[in-house]
Amino acid sequence: MLYIDPFRTFQVEREFDRMQREMGRLFSGMRPMGAARYPAVNIWSRDDEARVTAELPGYSIDDLNISVHNKTLTLSGKRRNERQENETLHRNERKPDEFQRIVHLPFAVDTDKVGARYEKGILTVTLPRQETDKPKKIEIGS
Repeated sequence: MLYIDPFRTFQVEREFDRMQREMGRLFSGMRPMGAARYPAVNIWSRDDEARVTAELPGYSIDDLNISVHNKTLTLSGKRRNERQENETLHRNERKPDEFQRIVHLPFAVDTDKVGARYEKGILTVTLPRQETDKPKKIEIGS
């Protein structure tokens, strides 16, 4: 006769539940390739424009590219190696890297009037709304 210990079965089930939760926690922070969240961005908008700021420490203006098409802003850049000749590298935590971040905007942008500035590692892009996309106030006749 086969004897099954109910207490032991309960312990095994609990252990499997714990392992499943742990695996879920482990993989919950993973994102698919290309879904990077770097750089961190903030987006503000008003009726007439949107403003996007991005944290980009260690980049020079020449390393950054900005493009706008309709309701999409693309930020990209490449940080170069800081190493100088005749230097010995002891620690290398800030590696040269590339990024591309695509930001969907709440309205179409007038690309001729887009402005950008880069100060203290923060890129600020001002994106004026297209006139044809601005809300129109309709007068009500009597």
